[in-house]
Amino acid sequence: MAVPKRKTSPSKRNMRRSHDSLKPVNFQECSNCGELHLPHNLCTGCGHYNGREVLPVEA
Repeated sequence: MAVPKRKTSPSKRNMRRSHDSLKPVNFQECSNCGELHLPHNLCTGCGHYNGREVLPVEA
């Protein structure tokens, strides 16, 4: 069974964990209505995706 020869120092442990934090959500502005939405997702305000209407939204 593999067992570490030395204890991992707090510095090495924290450097390894540096990429584990959550990243802030990046919103994009809809080119049709200007509402903020997640990238690569349908705009819930107007139903557009990639410049065309995908889902008809009732006003």
